[in-house]
Order: sequence, then structure tokens, then C-alpha cells
Amino acid sequence: MRLLFLGDIVGRAGRRAITENMPRLRDEWRLDFVVINGENATGGMGLSAGHAKDLLAAGVDCITLGDHAFDQRDMMSFIASEPRIIRPLNFAATAPGVGSRMYTAQNGKKVFVTQALGQVFMKRPFADPFSHLDAVLKTAPLGGLAHAVLVDFHAEATSEKMGMGHWLDGRASLVVGTHTHVPTSDTQILPKGTAFQSDAGMCGDYNSVIGMDIEEPMRRFVTGMGKGRFQPANGEATLSGVFVETDDATGLAKTTSAVRYGGRLSQQVPT
Repeated sequence: MRLLFLGDIVGRAGRRAITENMPRLRDEWRLDFVVINGENATGGMGLSAGHAKDLLAAGVDCITLGDHAFDQRDMMSFIASEPRIIRPLNFAATAPGVGSRMYTAQNGKKVFVTQALGQVFMKRPFADPFSHLDAVLKTAPLGGLAHAVLVDFHAEATSEKMGMGHWLDGRASLVVGTHTHVPTSDTQILPKGTAFQSDAGMCGDYNSVIGMDIEEPMRRFVTGMGKGRFQPANGEATLSGVFVETDDATGLAKTTSAVRYGGRLSQQVPT
């Protein structure tokens, strides 16, 4: 299978990059299944129901969220009626929606998608992501019930993300980090066959500070004082993420590559 995961969609620029490019890229890259992280798609904080509908209509198969999952209040009700959106497994026991789901790809094969939040350096205390992911992956074994398994680990620390990659090596087609918005250069296939990248990066304007207009973050760094709200930068966005081609028999990765398409970081696309 040919799978694409794209990192955090940031603001209008990130949404525009998805809606304008995804229908064509699905055909050109012969993609069977596409997952994006959408938790910063609406004003840089959360995802609204309307913006979720736009992204799904563009050809996205599944949207993951993150620690800003419910910053847009209408997502509280919308997620219950839209199975193509999942929130982190360990967000809160009473949170609406689910943290994992089995999907059917365009080629008829089963794809299991799940997400968890990290604990290190995060602003809120979340439950143990390792035990949560361990338990849920036992319900959808790779090469058994699932032809492919994608894990979005939404975390701050690169060490915790790398630990998760090794913890799940051999049990997932792809383990990819999100949240920090900066694409890492460690794209690899781990020893037991799982594709891994510490952070997918963001789909947004990289002439920014992690997707935000430069002025307000710089003011706070330099003076220690804020004057206004962070606003997403609105220049040309780069689509950043990971491409994986899996083995049909095992669901493990045969090839993987970082994706940087359009904008300032464009350098590599699937072939």
C-alpha cells in the first residue's frame, strides 16, 4: 500500500495547501490512504467542523487531532458524528470521539489509525501513552486484521518519540511524531520494519515561527511581554510529512521518504 501522512495543518495557508493540492497528488503519487494532523488548522488552535469538512472533501481519509483537539468548541459534537476524525487515546476518559479506528482504503484493504499524546514537557498531564497504544494495537494486529497501521504520536520531546518508535517497531507500518511543527531528518525504517520519523513537520508557511506570524513571538522572546494574539502566517505553505510503501503480506514498510512539497522547503516527493 502507498500511504501518506502529513503533519500539523496550520491556519489558512495549511488548509489551502491541502485543498488545492490533495486531489491531484492522490492521483500523481498513487496514494491508497492519506492521514493528516489537523489540530492547528483553524486559526492555529484546534479544528472547526467546517474546516474539517473542507479537508475531508479534498481527499483526506482520516484527520488526527492533538492537545488542542477541542479548542474549537463545535468539534465536541462534530467528532461524534464524523468517523474520519480521531482524537488522542489518552486525552481524557470523558472526551468525545475515539482514539483509534479501522478504515477501509480505496483499494479495499484495512488501515488502522491511532493517536496518543506524549507526557514529557507537555503542559497538561496525560495518561501513559505506551500502555494505551500497546493495548489498542493488540486489537488490530498488523498483518492480521490490519493491512496497515499508522500511529500519530503527538509529543514534545524527540527522545520520547524515538522511544515510542522502538516500542512499536514491528507492530506498525508507520510511527510518526507531530506537535513541534519542525520536520526532522531522521526518516528511517527501524530494525523490525516500522517506518519512523520523529516529527512530520507542519503544513504551513515556514516564513514564520512554527507557523505563526513572526512579529508577536519575537516580541515575547525579546521583551518578555506580549501585545497581541499569535496569528498564523499566510504565505505559501509547504506540505510536510512522510510517505510509506508497505509490503502487502506483512504490512511493514518497504520504503519510506520524507515529503516536502511546495513553499520554502520543497525538496522531495514520492515516486
